[in-house]
Amino acid sequence: MNEQVDDPMGPVAGLVRATFLVNAVYVESAREHGITQQQGQLLCVLMGQSYGMGELGTVLGLAKSSLTGLVDRTERNGLVRREPDPTDSRAVTVALTGRGAKLAAEFYAETCRRVERLITGLGPAERDTLGALLGRVVADNKVPIVFLEPDPAR
Repeated sequence: MNEQVDDPMGPVAGLVRATFLVNAVYVESAREHGITQQQGQLLCVLMGQSYGMGELGTVLGLAKSSLTGLVDRTERNGLVRREPDPTDSRAVTVALTGRGAKLAAEFYAETCRRVERLITGLGPAERDTLGALLGRVVADNKVPIVFLEPDPAR
């Protein structure tokens, strides 16, 4: 039943298998940083900006109860904090704490290194093509920014 690695692969199987690879990277990197994969994803999302709970649930694709539990656990670990929303007195935003920002930067850098290793067999032109095609898929599907573009200067 298992397909050989050398057999031709279509885009659907390729994307699904690539998702498994990237998720495994998140799991491994998160474990080494003492957090869960979901907490790592939350930290990466919050690196760009703070979010209200509703918007954060949409970005992460989580139901309200799941998001509340994730934020509660991450807040207990001192990595995020809830702040009053400046535009809505009934709402809160979620932001990184100083400790959370430091851990997010470390987790992000390590995750980038590990994902980079997944494509070491590709030449520069192939990497550019892969990036352009994936970028188009992401843009066409209006995927929110859940992971910042790595800074090549790092």
